Amino acid sequence: MITRIVRLSFKKENVVDFINAFDESKEMILSFPGCKKLRLFKDFSDETAFYTHSEWESMDDLENYRKSELFRSTWSKVKPLFANSPQVFSLVESIHSPKMIES
Repeated sequence: MITRIVRLSFKKENVVDFINAFDESKEMILSFPGCKKLRLFKDFSDETAFYTHSEWESMDDLENYRKSELFRSTWSKVKPLFANSPQVFSLVESIHSPKMIES
């Protein structure tokens, strides 16, 4: 399972357009093969910053989405709204729990 977190910062005047674009695309992305979850979070202290959180069966599924027409059309709507470049994190769950270190 791959967890993908993307931090997106928008120009203030573009926030509503981004939310609308996300709402328009959300169900199609969730229907994409391998996508198990898609959520949108707003930054607590920055009204122009959002995080997408998605879960994918595999990196291949995520890459297939990123190469798809759905991604290209969604990205073309959202990219001009950015205030700066997105920050992208791809994560896998650790198979080992970190040990607590007491000092």
